[in-house]
Amino acid sequence: MKSTLILVADSAYARIFTVESASSPLEEIEVLIHTEGRLHDREITSDLPGKINGEGHVGHAFEQPTDPKKHQAEIFARDITKHLEELYSTNKFEQLLIIAEPSFLGLLRHQLPQKIREVVCFELDKNITTHDIKDIRKHLPDYIPSF
Repeated sequence: MKSTLILVADSAYARIFTVESASSPLEEIEVLIHTEGRLHDREITSDLPGKINGEGHVGHAFEQPTDPKKHQAEIFARDITKHLEELYSTNKFEQLLIIAEPSFLGLLRHQLPQKIREVVCFELDKNITTHDIKDIRKHLPDYIPSF
């Protein structure tokens, strides 16, 4: 069987597992935490939005061009991608399985370089980062695919 990594992630927490054989239990090898992803918008932004003048004498609150939580999720997706690239370049895995919260899975897909996308053999859009290892294993195929 090819060396396999399993990534289970959401916008603030990622767990990386390895598996020895097609039906063996998972072994957690790393945890990545992005504390900014758990903060509220008001804690991420340092100041209240300013005001801009509208028509007449009415002022409107200035809105940020991007959602602070989404921006933090994009940063974490980029960090995870860089870490996966490092692991892949040092031959730590040959295939990758990803389980991620649905919107975060989309961010990961967007960030992953082609060489990593080519070794992804399973994806599941579900947020199970806080589940125990046995439950996470139940969400994977009975036999880890090998291609």
